[in-house]
Amino acid sequence: MLRLVLDTDVLVAALDSPTGASRALLTAVADGHARLLLSTTLLLEYEAVLMRPAIRAMTGLAADEVLQVLDDLTDLATRVYFDFRWRPTADDPGDDHVVETAINGQADAIATFNVADMRRGAARFGIDVERPGVLLRRLRT
Repeated sequence: MLRLVLDTDVLVAALDSPTGASRALLTAVADGHARLLLSTTLLLEYEAVLMRPAIRAMTGLAADEVLQVLDDLTDLATRVYFDFRWRPTADDPGDDHVVETAINGQADAIATFNVADMRRGAARFGIDVERPGVLLRRLRT
């Protein structure tokens, strides 16, 4: 089973578009076809971004619905605890916590639209960094 970290941009896209690859990845997690890995730092980022008024307007989710989505994700996810800090790993320091979640959770892949900033650092640990559509095709084959 694919062990997967979702970057925040992928989660936002999944909640914004019911027909996109990001939503399909999230559905694959919910259906048990992939394992979502989630750390506290990543969950807090999800909450901070999803609670922004502009993002809530885009997704059509009220604040209580955002919290319910996050609760549901937490229930589905394998919790990742950081045994080691691996910094810097990403080309953008703001992405280090995503790569650290993948490393400490022994992820197979990170789903992101920001491939360039994470690919080199994650590759050192054998972790693929791909756009959601690429990972969705991998799941389906």
